[in-house]
Amino acid sequence: MPKSLNHLAVIMDGNRRWARKRGLAVLKGHHRGADVLRDISQVTVKKSIGWLTVFAFSSENWQRPPAEIRGLLGLMKQFFTAQSKDLIENNIRLRIVGRRDRFSSELQRLIGDAERHSAPNTGLNLTVALDYGGKQDIAVAAAQIAHEVETGLLRADQVDDDLLKSRLSTKVLPPVDLLIRTGGEKRISNFMLWDLSYAELVFSDKFWPEYTTTDFLSAIDEYYKRDRRYGGSAEEVHHIRVVQSDLA
Repeated sequence: MPKSLNHLAVIMDGNRRWARKRGLAVLKGHHRGADVLRDISQVTVKKSIGWLTVFAFSSENWQRPPAEIRGLLGLMKQFFTAQSKDLIENNIRLRIVGRRDRFSSELQRLIGDAERHSAPNTGLNLTVALDYGGKQDIAVAAAQIAHEVETGLLRADQVDDDLLKSRLSTKVLPPVDLLIRTGGEKRISNFMLWDLSYAELVFSDKFWPEYTTTDFLSAIDEYYKRDRRYGGSAEEVHHIRVVQSDLA
């Protein structure tokens, strides 16, 4: 298939370990991580990549120490308050996926305001996953479809991949082409399970706060070296590319 990089996702891992390694408060790592996200977003815009999705707070993160959670929620408030103007100036549209009901009413309002104010923007689509879990997202979608079948709004034979995707919180997002995970772990940790089905994966041993724009560009270069087959053989993919080239 032709090479394109339309949707890039990032698991921003290693904030806490970066801070502890330097004898700093954990929240210092999260603050530094927010700065790195801003830098990476700017590079994504320059590379004309249409979609960037980042895993900022998982549904499992509620199990962390209360003081750290309070600090993270405070950082979110700062981010959505301060970044709204930057989003407008840089033509970035913000979306949030995941649950919101466990956040304070103030944070929910700030999230809604940032989404609403950036909605007319036509540049980069920045999606932030908050209180998000991939398994939970699929389970909620499946339950909704089951209810619609049970009540006669749908027939069972109408249920397919496209229908389930339309019920996910990520329904407007295209499939992920490249997933980058920092922090040395080599797993996807319940992130966008449906949308990562054919994504290329690039892992970095660097903690997120020390991840540079050069590292980011290297991961993109690695993506373009990969041969994306989507389940087909190399020969079949080559034949498709030749036919498409002839038709161009």
